[in-house]
Order: sequence, then C-alpha cells, then structure tokens
Amino acid sequence: MTSGHPIVIRRAEPADAEAIHQTFLGPRVIAGTLQLPYPSLEMWRKRIAEVPANDYMLVATIAGEVIGSLGLHAASKSPRRRHVGALGMSVRDDRQRRGAGSALLRAAIELADGWLNYQRLELSVYTDNLAAMHLYRKFGFAIEGTCRAYAFRDGGYVDAYQMARLHPALKMDEVVADE
Repeated sequence: MTSGHPIVIRRAEPADAEAIHQTFLGPRVIAGTLQLPYPSLEMWRKRIAEVPANDYMLVATIAGEVIGSLGLHAASKSPRRRHVGALGMSVRDDRQRRGAGSALLRAAIELADGWLNYQRLELSVYTDNLAAMHLYRKFGFAIEGTCRAYAFRDGGYVDAYQMARLHPALKMDEVVADE
C-alpha cells in the first residue's frame, strides 16, 4: 500500500498504453527487462490491443494510476509444455520497492495456480537485479541455472538466472520412474 491507497491489480486495457509506455521510459525498468530504450507509444497500444486470449497482461494501480505491469503466458505452444507459464514484469522506477511487485506476482500466481492449471512458472532475471531476485524467492521461485552473456545491455553483455516455481501441490518426490 502506498500513500494510504491500496494497490489494485486488474487486467490491462487499451487505455493503459500511455501509462505502460511511461513505465518503460524509466532507466531502471529498461535495465531490468529485454525492452529497448525509447519505446514508442504506438508499440504499447498495439501490444495491449493484440494480447492473445490465453495471455494475461495485468497492471498494478494506486488510486487509478498504473504503476506496473506483468505478463503471464504459456511458455510454449507444445502440448508437452502446456503446464508451464512464463512471466515478466516491471514497476515504474519511482514506485519500486513499495509493494507493487508483490501484488502483481501474488495475483499472477493465484491466476496460474487456481485458474490456468500451470504447474510450473518460469522467468529470467539479470544476475545483478538483487531486489527482483529477493522478490521472486519470497514467492517460491528458485534459481535453476545461469545463462552467460544472456543479453546485451548498456554496452556489454549481462548474465541472467533462469528461475522457476513449482505448484505447491506438485510433489516431484512422488514421481516414480518406470522400471
């Protein structure tokens, strides 16, 4: 909660394009995502208007003002990975570390676990994004590997961790291999 107003999570609407565009003008947001600097407003309008039916773009708002967004979608079109969701999120530079990321992630996990039947959620996070890693761990994500030179950012290559969270009801130790 910020300034006495609750953080409200809802599905993104076309009218949110300008606020999401403003979020991606922030240097910390750009540094923490795969987006490029200087995004166009038209790109965000199109991206929100054309979200596939099975993908979810959520926004965090305070007193009606959009301060962050999260995308949740199937990790693959393969039927063999139908149980896996992928996510990415951002919170406006001036609203980070105030609960919006937690609210977005909590809503996405509730959607994934309770409605979409995802058994696994995956994400990538740059190894120098300590605040994001702390948030993800708080929600049960674990580092599964490191991708060296994962992305080009600000003149150099940066590594990223692959993180995942298994649905709490999924007990891997109960899986029995065929003998």
